[in-house]
Amino acid sequence: MSGKRSGAWLVRYALEQLPVSFTFGIPGVHNTEIYDELSRSERIHPVLVTHEAGAAFMADAVSRTSGGGIGVLVIVPAAGLTHAMSGIGEAFLDGIPMLVISGGTRTDLPYSYQLHELDQHRIVAGLTKRSWKVAEHSGIVPTIFEAYRTAVTGCPGPVFVEIPANVQLFRGECGELPRFEPPPAPPAPPAEAIGRAVELLAAASSPGLFVGWGAVDALPLTVHLAERLGAPVSTTLQGFSSFPGNHPLFAGMGFSRAAVAAAENAFRSCDCLLAVGTRFGEIPTGSFGANVPANLIHVDIDPAVFGRNYPAREAIEGDARAVLSALLSGLEARGVTRPDRASAVAARIAADRAAYRAEWRAHRTSRVNPAAFFDELRAQLADDAVLVVDDGNHTFLAAELWETRGPRTFVSPTDFNCMGYCVPAAIGAKLASPGRQVAGIAGDGAFLMTGLELLTASVEGAGVPVFVFHDGELSQISQGQEIPYNRKTCTVLGEIRLEGIALATGARFLSIASDAGISSGIREALALAAAGGPVVVDVAIDYSKRTRFTAGVVETVLKRFPLGDKVRFVGRALVRKLTG
Repeated sequence: MSGKRSGAWLVRYALEQLPVSFTFGIPGVHNTEIYDELSRSERIHPVLVTHEAGAAFMADAVSRTSGGGIGVLVIVPAAGLTHAMSGIGEAFLDGIPMLVISGGTRTDLPYSYQLHELDQHRIVAGLTKRSWKVAEHSGIVPTIFEAYRTAVTGCPGPVFVEIPANVQLFRGECGELPRFEPPPAPPAPPAEAIGRAVELLAAASSPGLFVGWGAVDALPLTVHLAERLGAPVSTTLQGFSSFPGNHPLFAGMGFSRAAVAAAENAFRSCDCLLAVGTRFGEIPTGSFGANVPANLIHVDIDPAVFGRNYPAREAIEGDARAVLSALLSGLEARGVTRPDRASAVAARIAADRAAYRAEWRAHRTSRVNPAAFFDELRAQLADDAVLVVDDGNHTFLAAELWETRGPRTFVSPTDFNCMGYCVPAAIGAKLASPGRQVAGIAGDGAFLMTGLELLTASVEGAGVPVFVFHDGELSQISQGQEIPYNRKTCTVLGEIRLEGIALATGARFLSIASDAGISSGIREALALAAAGGPVVVDVAIDYSKRTRFTAGVVETVLKRFPLGDKVRFVGRALVRKLTG
């Protein structure tokens, strides 16, 4: 196929060759021709959003939950890009592929200053793997193909393609259109490194596994390896669904002082840690308070992460599935299997988990008990349901009280920690998998940022219930202030009438005011969502009991302070406690 084509037609053609089902964004002067072409596509549905940040979070969730699809933005330059940057930044730091296509100012005009005239490539340089500006028609299709391959290979991430408005509008010679060539398979892991890692694992008396998002598609192999070694398994926050939460060897998120007791105890004597698909970031290490053994085997697709936060005895660059398969083969060949250790480790984890659950269940007020809420939500959702959370206190409640049961079923903003993620991401996840249940949990502060995006859910018929944990303040930061300062500053949100937001966006509204209403409230919310529309559920959550994560991180950070500053902080808190 050759001849003259408009740039917009070429964009549509290129996207239709890729695993793309949706685009997200807002049409404007500099991309309206692309939208006109997308309206003719039988494969791709353009979704209108209320704000480009919501578009980016939706695209992010498509990439996380669709099992091979990639989220795509089609936005206007300048303001469209800067609005979307929160979502692009989240994808960049979390290692999520995303294809961002932006219009650009015209290159065929003699005028120096045009509407939206900004150097977009300087803006995105720190948030993308690479960016391109297409100068002529023949470059559009190969550039989009190259951008896609860049986004999904190595450490995944967002990429950016700018197409000037005149190139979109007018026809030009495109030459013979190239065929899409999928990215090559990752190379096999180095046999020598695999052999050394097998030796370390075989010799360990108390091995442990620490898995992140990079291992999310290797879940069956991770389970097999943990069972063979009799090793406890901990995950990162982002990788929370990289190991089944109902498996006897699952200990929890992280293994530092900021982790639940099951994880902290299970890894206390760990003498060899196999870490797969994790960068040892701040959250899963409890603000770098984790005790990582000298015998660290670190596996990741991105060699840049090795040694950044913790030194590795053996660093193996490679795809998690290939590396774990090779490690399993090596252990099997050596006859390494430890069923007795697996039973003992599982028994200790079960006891600690039961004690922690009982501790939460015993904490009663007139508001909604978090453990009771998560237990009932788990009972009513299918095993393959996707739970999307935002950034806040509820995130760490979920990490301690929610039970995942399949890969890619827990989605959260992690390394960028961006509030406002849940509502649009839940919509994106539902659009990507319309046959699966998708539920969102957002704090009230986060919900206020992007709650109006529920209008998009109403228009698209996306049946998503969003449970808003409502206490009237920014509870995670207020607890973080209260522990060292004995004072909270600038965290009260004011009176919020969530029913008004539901009314404004066409969503149904429910409320859960106490434990007595949890079961019926969740059941009704799921039924209303199944009928094909969004539901806002006002949950009067009880945040009075702190998570292990919050208390543990504050303690870890405070211990790291110089003695004089530590005394100053503690003394100030004591004075305020006594004087009010």
